Amino acid sequence: MTIASENAQQGASHRYRAMRDFVRSTDDTVPGKFEVTREGIVHDMMAPVGPHELTTAHLRKRLEKVMPEELVAHTGEPDVEDEAEGIMRRPDLMVIAWTDMDVPGSFDPRALIAAIEVVSRSNPDNDWVSKMRDYPLIGVPVYAIFDPRTGEGAVLSDIHPTPDGPRYAARKDFVYGEDVPIGDWTISTQGLPRYGSNADGPK
Repeated sequence: MTIASENAQQGASHRYRAMRDFVRSTDDTVPGKFEVTREGIVHDMMAPVGPHELTTAHLRKRLEKVMPEELVAHTGEPDVEDEAEGIMRRPDLMVIAWTDMDVPGSFDPRALIAAIEVVSRSNPDNDWVSKMRDYPLIGVPVYAIFDPRTGEGAVLSDIHPTPDGPRYAARKDFVYGEDVPIGDWTISTQGLPRYGSNADGPK
């Protein structure tokens, strides 16, 4: 490695840590959720109540009915972080072993069994584009997306190398009402809430 590339890597690491420190300093002080990607800080002005949170609660309950007791469908803190890639995310729902939660600081994204996101009205591309790129890059094996705007979603898995970096090779699209496999388990999507037609984001 050349000195120039070493300096560039150190600069990128310093920039990432500065963004991470800012994001952590805003917790509980600014509405919405902040995350860090290679492009910079993402701010999702999601509402803390309503169909988004209700969907997350339904999914958590349905997953925990079918998963073994040593696993949990976890919501909230901490983040998942890969400092080498300059990425810090906070999935709406994380399937993880209880033992892998007993760590200081952020979760290792490679310890997750699945990350689940409920698409936000305010920034749907964060879930459908940015996280679809970031999650395989940091080693999250399964990524499931539920979109209350459209009543549709997708489950992505099988990380494989590509010229643009790791990507998911398998994708299963679904519509609400179908049974959906997430990892080794299948859950129903019957009765999941939708955003109201007057508040829908872009289709």
